[in-house]
Amino acid sequence: MKDKNHYLFTSESVTEGHPDKVCDQISDAVLDAILELDPTAHVACETTVTTGYVSVMGEITADCYVDIPKIARDVIIGIGYNSHEASFDGNTCAVVTSIDEQSPDIAMGVNQSNEVQNGLSDSEIDMIGAGDQGMMFGFACDETEEFMPLPISLAHKMAKKLTDVRKNGTIPYLQPDGKTQVTVEYAEDGTPVRIDTVVVSTQHSASATLEQIRADVIKNVIMPTLPADLVDDELKIFVNPTGRFVIGGPQGDSGLTGRKIIVDTYGGYSRHGGGAFSGKDPTKVDRSGAYMARYIAKNIVAAGLAKKCEVQLAYAIGVAHPVSVFVETFGTGKVAGSVLSEAVQKTFDLRPAAIIRDLDLRRPIYRQLAAYGHMGRTDLDIPWEKTDRVQALLDAVK
Repeated sequence: MKDKNHYLFTSESVTEGHPDKVCDQISDAVLDAILELDPTAHVACETTVTTGYVSVMGEITADCYVDIPKIARDVIIGIGYNSHEASFDGNTCAVVTSIDEQSPDIAMGVNQSNEVQNGLSDSEIDMIGAGDQGMMFGFACDETEEFMPLPISLAHKMAKKLTDVRKNGTIPYLQPDGKTQVTVEYAEDGTPVRIDTVVVSTQHSASATLEQIRADVIKNVIMPTLPADLVDDELKIFVNPTGRFVIGGPQGDSGLTGRKIIVDTYGGYSRHGGGAFSGKDPTKVDRSGAYMARYIAKNIVAAGLAKKCEVQLAYAIGVAHPVSVFVETFGTGKVAGSVLSEAVQKTFDLRPAAIIRDLDLRRPIYRQLAAYGHMGRTDLDIPWEKTDRVQALLDAVK
């Protein structure tokens, strides 16, 4: 960095063939299959993978049957793990399931909230209590068109590009596993000024040379992704810095649902409540609350009320109303934080049933989110990425 007041920030993404992402996609594919048949099902589905082995476990209460082993195999094969050369094969791997019903102690508070049980409300929207305690964060900023931080936005686009060139045959020797990482240099005022470093590690066939991989990845993946005005001669690029990445996927490393929560959200640029998303039905506020917090933050920034915004929601298990709502604009807000927080609570209904209703969450939409991020997905028709509450927020702060 030439200016001592500048700073660097780094975010990473992974491809759909990363072992943890294989697990996320299986868990969300199971969730989607169940929601398609029973939209009110309660699902908490976790997956783990290792060499030649898949285990799907969890607590599921639903009025339907789905073929979980077939779903798992279809996901694995669709990712590209369909041969010995890819180090994992969905056709021949073992798939073991261990499924029980949701605990009745949890179901009691979810199906009938604390407010309803204690006679404080008979509203249908108050009926559903939060599926767990916890806090969720949402974030938005004006660095990119999708209101996401630039490092994670570029890392996701690069990871998706790495998969695209594998699947369309542009780089035919690539295999499904891969990781990307982008370091952005920021000015003192938080404006991105250049890309400092890019790291790409990609699984490949044994016949490919490092020189070939490096040249092909730079030409077809890295340079088409980076904004030209942020690239200079000092850009540092590392492609497969260990020199070899033939054994990958579940054979190279075990995988587990929910182990890429920073990849799923804002790349570390914003705080995270700690709860994972994949495999959870929308009564779990780890998922639905995080989506709502993103929806709020994005609309605040889109309304011009702040250049950067972080929203925290917190819930108690079995209670419909959040226990706290916090809005932070990092000195970029156009109105006082207390005014903005009050406007948020006037504009958005934060009870779990209302979140599910307003974001239409009882649909099979989740498997498509289980790789390349749950936030900033303007390539998908995702309700929490809409900016349809801008005028309502502006009216509320007047």
